[in-house]
Amino acid sequence: MTMRPSSFIPFKQSTTSQKNAKGAAEFLRSHDKMAALLPSINRMAALQKDCAAALPAMFIHCAVLQFEADQLVLSIPNAALAARLKQQLPKLQDELLQRGWQVNSIRLKVQVSKTLVKSTASTPLVLPSQALSAFAELSTTLEDSPRNQALKAAVALMMQRHRRAE
Repeated sequence: MTMRPSSFIPFKQSTTSQKNAKGAAEFLRSHDKMAALLPSINRMAALQKDCAAALPAMFIHCAVLQFEADQLVLSIPNAALAARLKQQLPKLQDELLQRGWQVNSIRLKVQVSKTLVKSTASTPLVLPSQALSAFAELSTTLEDSPRNQALKAAVALMMQRHRRAE
């Protein structure tokens, strides 16, 4: 049995977001001009967190854009949310004042962002043999009239496609 030194810290696997945050912070610290941004970044992150704590349900999709000269500018994704948030601005301002932020005015800026929705690849529908035989029966029992020609052609094409898929 071996004794580990008291300074031994067991390995703990970090998540990807933790690695990215640490990597970004290390990058900013390593460059003089970028390191000057760290206090501002920390201040904006703390303000974002306090806004989210004050109005958790509404602030999910919002972001702090700017905080200068006691004026807070918030980014809102759409006009409907901006209208609802506008009614809550006095509450938000009071909460921020209680948390030590000197906010004299809050301005909302609607910034619609494109949300990319990943399209799901659709799997082709495979008809069971019972359905194919029912369509075949329909095709043969339909009378040959000009009104039914388009329907018969569509049924025949569908059956042909599904037979190839089998």
